[in-house]
Amino acid sequence: MKHPGRLVAGVTTLAIAGAVAVVGVRLQQGAAAPSGEVAAIKATPAPATPTESPQRKQEINKLLSARAAAVRKGDLKAFVAAVDVKLLPKQRQLFANLRQFGFTKLEYVLAEPRPAPLLTAKFGPTTFSSRVLMRYQLTGLDPKPAQTDVAYTFVRRSAGWVLVDDSSIDEVLSRDGHRQPWDYQPITVVRRGKVSVVVAKREAALGQKIAVAAEQAVRGVRRHWPRPWDGSVMVVAMPEPQVLAMLWLSGSGKGWTIAAKDVPIYDQDPVRERKTAPVGSRIVVNPAVRKELDKDLLAHEMTHAASVLLGDYAPMWMVEGYAEYVRCAVIEDDPGWTVDPYRKSVRKTLASMTALPGPREFSAAGSRSYGQSWWVVEYLVDKLGEKKVAALYVDLASHASGADAILKKHSGMTPAQLLAAVKKFRG
Repeated sequence: MKHPGRLVAGVTTLAIAGAVAVVGVRLQQGAAAPSGEVAAIKATPAPATPTESPQRKQEINKLLSARAAAVRKGDLKAFVAAVDVKLLPKQRQLFANLRQFGFTKLEYVLAEPRPAPLLTAKFGPTTFSSRVLMRYQLTGLDPKPAQTDVAYTFVRRSAGWVLVDDSSIDEVLSRDGHRQPWDYQPITVVRRGKVSVVVAKREAALGQKIAVAAEQAVRGVRRHWPRPWDGSVMVVAMPEPQVLAMLWLSGSGKGWTIAAKDVPIYDQDPVRERKTAPVGSRIVVNPAVRKELDKDLLAHEMTHAASVLLGDYAPMWMVEGYAEYVRCAVIEDDPGWTVDPYRKSVRKTLASMTALPGPREFSAAGSRSYGQSWWVVEYLVDKLGEKKVAALYVDLASHASGADAILKKHSGMTPAQLLAAVKKFRG
């Protein structure tokens, strides 16, 4: 049975989506600009000091180990046993947030000291500031551990080392490694099947709504991504724009704003040059659109989540094109919805298409490039079927070179031949 009302709604949605690359929305300029952050006390960006004390390192690592064990056991008293009284409210909140997650693994280890003269002047000569590595694995979500970092300042007192500050030297941390969902206001983690949704505690109802949409998106992705994926995924939809250090303004168009992004996570020190493949990802939602989130947008991002472990060598047209293909296929799984307006808008761009979209094309015209990438994958699926296109994706993603030969092997076409065929394809 057709659903006229829903069909109209679907057309409207896709008309908008087609104009903004589907994974984005047009917002008023600056609508997602980060709120003011607490001013940090400037730290000297120096490596480990030559006077590092092995005994101090051993003592503080023991303290950190006890804190990690306290989180796993649910022991608040042990977690704050070595915390200064002025920092207690903030650390109690951190503990409550951490306990919203289940940890298969959790450990904290000192990294390099970071001298902070102003903190030393404030707390005294025994003050010790350092970056701290947090290595963790969330139960039922992460197949492998991941790493982030925090910046802690300790002071030596009669009873031992005490944590006195946990944010003043945040500027020495990795740009995109820290600022995890548990580092802000009180949160709620809503679970539905293998989906976890992180929202502000006061927005628990929104979390339930997103979880329903996320579970629907997972089912859609599994229908159209013919590779093993169990659907375990985390969606972070919090009010703070700084979570996972996202920058929501992107592209050259006025007002262009990303609506959501699948952010890879890694098991290595986040300030070092990345030399390992991702071990998982988090879908982070732009705070400005979190209340309008639907399964269509999530289907796109979850395709990235389903494929993140394959490697990161696949060309951009394949990565974004397959995610768009799945999103559109999920929409049209319901006979009451259509992506025809999007098809029509993409067809109009084909005559001027001069390359399979890559970083240059996406930077110059993101909206057009998303649509054209979808069209490339739509053509390949029409020619080869989903399983063979997914196999092409896997081969491309796992090889740093030889992309043209891989394309030829799977499709029988060179990039130039594929481009020519795509421009003639009517969909």
